[in-house]
Amino acid sequence: MAGTAHPGEPHGTGLGQRLNWLRAGVLGANDGIVSVAALVVGVAGATTDTPALFLAGIAGLVGGAISMALGEYVSVSSQRDSERALIAKETRELRDMPAEELEELTQLYRDRGLSDETARRVAEELTAHDALSAHLEVELHIDQDDLVNPWHAAISSAIAFTAGALLPLLAILLPPAQWRVPVTFAAVLIALAITGSISARLGGAKRGRAIARLVIGGALALGATWLIGTLLGTTVV
Repeated sequence: MAGTAHPGEPHGTGLGQRLNWLRAGVLGANDGIVSVAALVVGVAGATTDTPALFLAGIAGLVGGAISMALGEYVSVSSQRDSERALIAKETRELRDMPAEELEELTQLYRDRGLSDETARRVAEELTAHDALSAHLEVELHIDQDDLVNPWHAAISSAIAFTAGALLPLLAILLPPAQWRVPVTFAAVLIALAITGSISARLGGAKRGRAIARLVIGGALALGATWLIGTLLGTTVV
């Protein structure tokens, strides 16, 4: 009943897809920020030519967005195919050996701490109501009405990557040449702190640790690519 739900707890269907969408969005934004920032900062270490920076940033944005979308689609499609295969297998087992499946469900509830009598009663009542859903939930931890959607993950990831990538691209192009790298560093680290805070809130984790991981990792990536760009820029004629 809705009146018995505790505030802030995730109830209802669609939770798996919402979490999948949010995960892909946060990861896509982080990747867009860091990868494109590292790319344009590396190029900025070698040259201050605005068209070169713009071309590098656009190439990184488009290539990264497509790569992220494709990777999410393939990964989530594989997960959904596995879930569908398990659902089909469980459907066959319930059709071909219902007695064995009832005993298996009963044992699963015994393993969860129910008495023999209660476990049998629960298993029988759930089997009578919806045997497949009962087995999927208890045995396989799958909700057949809430399978992950690869298109949602792919689109969310591509959009988030693009949004994240626009920040370092604008930060490297808009300021005067002497301020481009410092402004990009500052903008990227602030953005990573914000996304770290958001990801920690979504996952119920500690914000400080999540922010520190992203900010330190981003700073190292930017520093490394800028150093490489600077060294190569002074040696390549």
